Amino acid sequence: FVFTGSLETISREQAEELVRQNGGNASSSVGKETSFVVAGEEAGTKYDKARKLSIKIITEKEFLKMLP
Repeated sequence: FVFTGSLETISREQAEELVRQNGGNASSSVGKETSFVVAGEEAGTKYDKARKLSIKIITEKEFLKMLP
């Protein structure tokens, strides 16, 4: 998971920790191995790179629904 832009309900650090607690990996950069980009308000270059690489882009709400 890579987070970009401002999240509404949790901080980016909290979101990354939730990913790790549930066995996933959180990264600060988008690459071919990235599975999801969570895009918040004012998403920037990470969003653009994810689109170019055809990486699934989801909202914060969709991310939170994925958690157990």
